[in-house]
Amino acid sequence: MFKWANSLISPNSKRSTTFARKITSPNQKIRCLFKITRGFISYEVYHEDIKIIKDSKLGFLFYGEKPLGANLQVVRTYANRHAETITMPNGDTKYIDNHYNEVTFHLAETKPPRRHLRLTFRIFDDAVAFRYQLLPYNHITHLSVKAELTEFNIDQASTVWSIPAYQPDRYEYNYEKSSLATLNHSVHTPLTIKTPSGPYLSIHEAALYDYGAMNLAQRSAHLFSDITPLSDGTKAHIKLPFVTPWRLIMIAENAAKLTKNHTMYALNPAPAGDFSWVKTLKFLGIWWAMYVGEYTWAPGENHGATTKHAIEYIDAAVKLGLQGLLIEGWNNGWEGDWLTNGATTNFTAEMPDFDLEKVANYATAQHIELVGHHETVGFIDNYEKQLESALNFYAKNHIHYLKTGYSGAKMTIGGRQEYHHSQIGVNHYQKVLELAAKKHICLDVHEPIKSTGIERTYPNLLTREGARGQEYESGAIKPPHACILPYTRLLAGGMDYTPGIFDLDNPKKPVYTTITRQLAYFITIYSGMTMAADRPKLYAKYPKLFEFIRHVPTDFELSVPLQGEIGEFFIIARKDRASNNWYVGGVTNECARTIRLPLDFLEPDRKYHACIYQDAPTAHYRTNKFAHEIIKKTVRSTDTLEIYLAPGGGFAIEIRNG
Repeated sequence: MFKWANSLISPNSKRSTTFARKITSPNQKIRCLFKITRGFISYEVYHEDIKIIKDSKLGFLFYGEKPLGANLQVVRTYANRHAETITMPNGDTKYIDNHYNEVTFHLAETKPPRRHLRLTFRIFDDAVAFRYQLLPYNHITHLSVKAELTEFNIDQASTVWSIPAYQPDRYEYNYEKSSLATLNHSVHTPLTIKTPSGPYLSIHEAALYDYGAMNLAQRSAHLFSDITPLSDGTKAHIKLPFVTPWRLIMIAENAAKLTKNHTMYALNPAPAGDFSWVKTLKFLGIWWAMYVGEYTWAPGENHGATTKHAIEYIDAAVKLGLQGLLIEGWNNGWEGDWLTNGATTNFTAEMPDFDLEKVANYATAQHIELVGHHETVGFIDNYEKQLESALNFYAKNHIHYLKTGYSGAKMTIGGRQEYHHSQIGVNHYQKVLELAAKKHICLDVHEPIKSTGIERTYPNLLTREGARGQEYESGAIKPPHACILPYTRLLAGGMDYTPGIFDLDNPKKPVYTTITRQLAYFITIYSGMTMAADRPKLYAKYPKLFEFIRHVPTDFELSVPLQGEIGEFFIIARKDRASNNWYVGGVTNECARTIRLPLDFLEPDRKYHACIYQDAPTAHYRTNKFAHEIIKKTVRSTDTLEIYLAPGGGFAIEIRNG
């Protein structure tokens, strides 16, 4: 077991470590050791005195400059303790503990060019975060990054759940479970890891601005940061002084606890202005009808986005008790092969059979929010030319919500092809977000840059896609997928998974879940903008099941992960912000299971009324999708429920107070 030494280690140490300083978490369970050994900087991380990240190097390579990370000494240190509770304006939890111990090391090179570097570590009770601050020197104010040398040296016997980076479908791949030792390609973050010694980790980043997104790759049995490059091969062009995103290591004793980690948000600044106008939204969409062939995005006989259909759906939203409607395919660009039309798409040009002003006025009169749609196909130069006028067009028509899309393997700008996650992509998404905020428009971003917690600073970013959702049903996703997402992708914020499909056996788009699993998704996969994705006529067919969708909130005060294991099952309880009601959801993989669910998260000495939507004993995600039971009973905090989950199934519970 490691014995903690003094903060400073003698230059005569056998390991030639000339400087070492430990930083501990407020609860003393997590320790980080920053070291300088023979002039090289590195760090280690311990959980309960178990070394979970071994000696890992830090530093940079720049074009035309010497490497930065060697010949360094500490000039001074700055220590800080911080304790506050952050109030989130919306989301899956209202309050976030922002308690940490922090040390900033001001480093200087002992040899020319004698550059200076600041490195800040923040140690939380459930995470370690650090970032670099690069400073001007010798009149040098701009640099091109060749590589970031950050390592995460983790036991190669660890198990990882990963999706590949640099692929044409961006984040939209199935997660693979493998040994870390066999990881032979770059992967996206968050990268979730189960270590042989017990703790679970997930490596990610926070506060990503004006820099390429961090992927992870292996080299010499070490994980290292692989920054998404620009088309010219550089990782980023930066202006000094420059602060990198935080490198974030989330840590938990078990998989369920990992899902409650909100450090990513704490590492971002407070809201950048008044966002009291932001409201979460639950809405219908003229969307799934197009996937099953009832309507089309393209104009023609079965065009979905017509004035007539929009008004019909608005009336349906009112009847169903939903607050909004998403309309896709209303503007030009959907004709023919729409994936090639991005250079000429006009975001204010309506189709002949669609009158946006008429539809918007009708929606306003019915107190229904329209959700606009901008499919850029990744032609961001064309989109940016029209961006302000397109947002003004929506604002003029009282449209306060927007779904953006960036289909295509890469982004196109100035004839160049850039990765969505490159510095150019990161800056584009940020530009759209900030301008949307000025117009009081909330965003649902598809084909996005991953979340790094900037929703705290810009709360109008209500949700993203960024993984395979239900559009991949029909066999491209399987039951374990939704049991992996809470421990991986969802560590990076809410996801638009498009839940609520009731037309499970449509031959054009069969869905391999049970029907109560569709209800569970509204709880297990949080989204600040949530589409009840199926058609109104399907909801009319199952009115008792739809009651859950009508009631379930999109804004929660507290989220309590209860049970689960990665790829096997996940169960979580969430408390409504606007009432004392609770909502519980659970999903399983292909294996049936019966779980015992203690209700000790409820307030004691109170009586609640529970409505349980669960799989029937005969239910199965392939052969008997619709078999379900609805059970109503009175419950208290001392009760334990026994819930059956069928293969590929799930459950949802509404627990109302009083």
